Amino acid sequence: MPQAAPGRAIGELTFPEIATRLNARSILCLPIGSIEQHGPHLPLNTDVVLAEEFTRRIIQRWANLLDLWQLPTLTISLAREHEWAPGTLSLSIQGMTAVMRDLGREIARSLPTRNLAIINGHGGNRGILEALMQDLRADYGLNVCVLHPAVWAETMEAAAAVPDIHGGKIETSLMLAIAPHLVRSDKIAQLKNPPHGEAVRKTILDPAVSWPWTTDDKRIADMGVIGDAQAASAEFGQRILDHVTEMAGGPLKQLLER
Repeated sequence: MPQAAPGRAIGELTFPEIATRLNARSILCLPIGSIEQHGPHLPLNTDVVLAEEFTRRIIQRWANLLDLWQLPTLTISLAREHEWAPGTLSLSIQGMTAVMRDLGREIARSLPTRNLAIINGHGGNRGILEALMQDLRADYGLNVCVLHPAVWAETMEAAAAVPDIHGGKIETSLMLAIAPHLVRSDKIAQLKNPPHGEAVRKTILDPAVSWPWTTDDKRIADMGVIGDAQAASAEFGQRILDHVTEMAGGPLKQLLER
């Protein structure tokens, strides 16, 4: 299972070390995952595994240049589109707001830096995190950005008949590269792409209209999956990891310039 970058986990420091190891230009990296269904072949904690691994690799790659530190992972977030499935755990909008605001307040109170990079492992968090960034900046003085590794991953994939949204080629490839022992590979053959890729585009990806979609909608998902898990490979997953790790350097440097 992914672990924090060696020597870079806030939780492994003692309280006197906070003042000597961190400074005003340090960047705190907060992995946010989710506990939610990912089809019959991927575990509920897929987004936690991905968020932590992206964070670990980003810190290992950029820590010497940018002084990155890893905060404890927020493992449960906003996943109401998956609530139909046993095991999915979701905060409410009010709960997610309260958690993030309390965390922002505590960062500002207890640590010597206000620089915060959120590494978001769950696409369903994007909207609320974009809104909450304004609170974190205005109310607690945090200098904050959110990285969405899945978007960088999508740029590596050619257009498919069914867009890769959830539990498909990208997430399955990443899990095969990071934690293959958690992938139920024998279940992948059961999956079929939903019949209408256009329905996925109109329901989820239309920039002009938003809908409250769920992954039990047979028009856009099969067994909770939207995408082609059968096309996944560990090699593709490793390429995504390398690409995301390099891409993260740009916005992290930009964060320090704000």
